Amino acid sequence: MLARVYPIVESAEWIARLLPAGARLIQLRIKDRTESLREQIRTARELCARAGAQLVLNDYWQLALDEGCDFVHLGQGDLDSADVPALRRAGVRLGVSTHDEAELERALALSPDYVALGPIYPTLLKQMPFPPQGLARITEWKRRIGDRPLVAIGGLTLERLPGVWAAGADCAAVVTDIVRHPDPETRMRAWVAAGQGSA
Repeated sequence: MLARVYPIVESAEWIARLLPAGARLIQLRIKDRTESLREQIRTARELCARAGAQLVLNDYWQLALDEGCDFVHLGQGDLDSADVPALRRAGVRLGVSTHDEAELERALALSPDYVALGPIYPTLLKQMPFPPQGLARITEWKRRIGDRPLVAIGGLTLERLPGVWAAGADCAAVVTDIVRHPDPETRMRAWVAAGQGSA
């Protein structure tokens, strides 16, 4: 069972800030591979374990394996090299990004622990090669994947959440609406409350 709300952050420092505000499933997404990467992952994992939260590591499947992360989140390109059977044997759960029909089919063939769909709305964070998916695509994807959790991502705000839940998403991933908010901790608490209210 996934938490309803899923912040995505770029450092262990952010995790330390958001865990006390109620985050229980949190993704560490560090795009630049630096010398401190393993240290960041280890710190993040320890913080989450102490708080009773689950850590999702983006991209670095081998490090997720080495460091005993709860989940690894992989994009379609990452799937080309990831040793999914090794992750399974180690008990590392798998989330997969999808943007179109072919990617969904590929993801489902791996029996992931969740499927992510995005971007739902235009996103500020990065240029996406895919147009916004919209709420109707959430409903379609949920029908296709059945009981498997569906994570909506991309351009989500607190104000857009009701529509995302109504469309059928099980979990909402959020980046800028929290980390670029003037008071991220208070915003995180509001997201957690919205998730609990929709459960």
